[in-house]
Amino acid sequence: MLFVQFVQGTPLLILLLIAYFGLSAAGLDIGALLSSALALTLYAGSYFSTIWLAAIRAVPPGQWEGASALGLSRWLRMRLVVLPQALRTALAPSCGFVVQVIKNTSLASIVGFIELTRAGQIVSNATFQPLLAFGVVAAAYFVMCLPFTLLSDWLEQRQARLH
Repeated sequence: MLFVQFVQGTPLLILLLIAYFGLSAAGLDIGALLSSALALTLYAGSYFSTIWLAAIRAVPPGQWEGASALGLSRWLRMRLVVLPQALRTALAPSCGFVVQVIKNTSLASIVGFIELTRAGQIVSNATFQPLLAFGVVAAAYFVMCLPFTLLSDWLEQRQARLH
């Protein structure tokens, strides 16, 4: 829990810098791509763990008790009773958070990883057309995020109809 609190209480930019420079200072020079992937994975993992833990805790106690009364093992209670209900609760916020992670990948450029935003900056500097370059970058992010945004909205509306 302390790890989750630390990651969620630290800006992603700082996590990227710690992963890149901290691991390098510790003798693990893994490069910009892997250090960025590590930082983004820790960041996403901490938030997904919170989303899913809340979804599991939202399953009514009667469901847990009913599964126990049926003699289901802890594993079967989770797999057959709790997780299917938690899935409905966690899916929409998970999709919404994926959109945030996609957009936050732009911060990886700070450690020298050439991602979409950094590539736009390079093109802008070469062509002296920043509006065009970053317009294309914005359109690319929009195209990547739109399906997850629509899915999240649809799941939220569907969940509201079920309750």
